[in-house]
Amino acid sequence: MKRFKRKKHKVGVEVNGSVTREPDCGKKQKLVEIHQALNSDPVDIETLRQAAASKGGLLTDELRRKVWPKLLNINVYDLPYKPGRDVRENHKDYNQVVLDVRRSMKRFPKGMPATERAVLQEQLIDIILEVLKCNPQLHYYQGYHDVAVTLLLVVGERMAIAMLHTLSKYHLRDFMDPTMDSTKHILNYLMPLLDQVDKELHDFMIRAEVGTIFALSWLITWYGHVLSEFKHTLRLYDFFLASHPVMPIYLTATIVLHREKEVKQTECDMAMVHHLLSRIPQDLPYELLIGQAQDLFNQYPPSFLAKWAALHSRKSQSISTFKTFQLSTLHQRPDSVLQRLTKTQGSTSSRQAARHSGLEAALPWDRGQLWGKGNRMVKMAVWGLSATLGAAVIVVAQTAMDWGPEVLLQLF
Repeated sequence: MKRFKRKKHKVGVEVNGSVTREPDCGKKQKLVEIHQALNSDPVDIETLRQAAASKGGLLTDELRRKVWPKLLNINVYDLPYKPGRDVRENHKDYNQVVLDVRRSMKRFPKGMPATERAVLQEQLIDIILEVLKCNPQLHYYQGYHDVAVTLLLVVGERMAIAMLHTLSKYHLRDFMDPTMDSTKHILNYLMPLLDQVDKELHDFMIRAEVGTIFALSWLITWYGHVLSEFKHTLRLYDFFLASHPVMPIYLTATIVLHREKEVKQTECDMAMVHHLLSRIPQDLPYELLIGQAQDLFNQYPPSFLAKWAALHSRKSQSISTFKTFQLSTLHQRPDSVLQRLTKTQGSTSSRQAARHSGLEAALPWDRGQLWGKGNRMVKMAVWGLSATLGAAVIVVAQTAMDWGPEVLLQLF
């Protein structure tokens, strides 16, 4: 078995879509680095990719809710609305999506109340149908719901729609063609990888005619369908979201290489080898395998493997669009700036609407202008009311002053 070399790279530098790993400086140091990267302007996306790929990944779901959107260039203050009931009307994939979601009970946390799970399953159906409705060129595949449910459980419905929309256009794009040809193309990277690292293992699998179909569900669900521990699924999602779209197949290669002895000791028969490989062990050393997958990617990038005839004849949309997608993530503003810009835009929109309806004089720019001590318009109105209607109206006016600011605040 050929040992693949470990190359030294500057910490945090991206190499061909892979992210080099940092020494384990402890969780506290990683938390500090992640928060600094999130608050940088522009956001330090390379550090976030580094953190997601390095040992331990993004550590908590709270951090994932902050970092995952940045890895996909999503503005958390400009999310799609929750789908209406009409998203289910006359959709060609509705019945299949419902069947798959109903069968996905094991993907939800153990002990979750049935009522809560039922609500999430309904949201899952709507998320999938909404993304497909907005992208009619994409085709649903069984296993797509495994990706969607992982996102839903971590980031919630609206963010899950935004993330799934982006992933479907880039990372998962090859799986969403009308046929399986593009998916088979990605699977075809596996055997050349094995041949580069362990020719004996490669030749054994060729003689057994086992092919690559054993890894299909691993690839198209990002391992979500085959792992029993949700924490392992999240760790891999951290890694894949920060990496090149074909990184899941590199991880597949490291898993097969990790089980080299088991495979070679199996009878050289297609059924026997397929049976062994298709049942992924639940106690794999994921951190070790993730590191090996990155090293493998750096030594044998897709461009190198594409020289093989079986890979050169077809163009992968996920691979060809990755560079553009990656560049689009480099100039994001931190959430604090996005929030301020969103509020500013909201205030401007409110003022424009008020001007258009002739109410601008009655709705000043901010609540401080309306309710501040220097606002003469309010004072004069109260004085006029008191003179005309008497003391009783003053009480009413004072009550309005108490709850009025909260009501107006909702308008902005």
